[in-house]
Amino acid sequence: MAGGDAKAMTYGGYLALDVLLGAQHPLSDQPDELLFIIIHQTKELWLKQAIAELASSASLIRADRLVEVHKSLSRVSRIQAVMTLSWDVLATMTPSDYSGFREVLGTSSGFQSAQFREFEYRLGLKEGGHLKFQEEGSGAYAALMAALEAPSLWDEANAALARGGFPVPREALERDWREPYTPSAGVEAAWTEVYRDPHRHWPFYQLAEKLVDLDDALTAWRQKHVLTVERIIGAKRGTGGTAGVAYLQTTLPKRAFPELWSLRTRL
Repeated sequence: MAGGDAKAMTYGGYLALDVLLGAQHPLSDQPDELLFIIIHQTKELWLKQAIAELASSASLIRADRLVEVHKSLSRVSRIQAVMTLSWDVLATMTPSDYSGFREVLGTSSGFQSAQFREFEYRLGLKEGGHLKFQEEGSGAYAALMAALEAPSLWDEANAALARGGFPVPREALERDWREPYTPSAGVEAAWTEVYRDPHRHWPFYQLAEKLVDLDDALTAWRQKHVLTVERIIGAKRGTGGTAGVAYLQTTLPKRAFPELWSLRTRL
């Protein structure tokens, strides 16, 4: 950018505020619809940043730069915390408030969020069936497919552990990245070695604990999501055709880094 152009730059111009603040288009005359839109739009913005941080984190782990990756992973967990707190704002909406505009949502649902599914895929929670909710040939479909076909953060961590001389089973290192990850006793044993001597294996130990932070934060987000939805719509079905609260509750046990949880019983 030329010096003259930089001097002419304004706050609103730099942030494209005309576009950003003009992107809310309520379809009803209910005032709480604006809140509903803004909450979900800001979540998508935070997901965009979190995905960028996960991509950076995967690259750093792949390069065995395990100390440096701490910053990116810490940023992701803080973004997750902000997203979780935003449910408290949405929870100020009463059932009556939501009922006033719910019908204009049609079949749209957060279940269809391509970025949230990409976030899950990049962590290691892969379910290829979510691709059907994106238009084939779209940018969202391409991004989701790329994340599905690439090694996840957990795959990269296990590969780094193997390069570090730990006995990670071959089946955990050479597998179809598109398939859901299956917990491995061998992977658990390898990471248990790290936890039994953390000072000796500090870079791996610190990495593991930061990954647990992400899982912890994701579970907290899901729990608050369930509570907020139940508070607003009770046991009704979701707008996208899901079972609503009943479906959301089934996601609570999901762990992106399962062996980092199960090994704790062995220590």
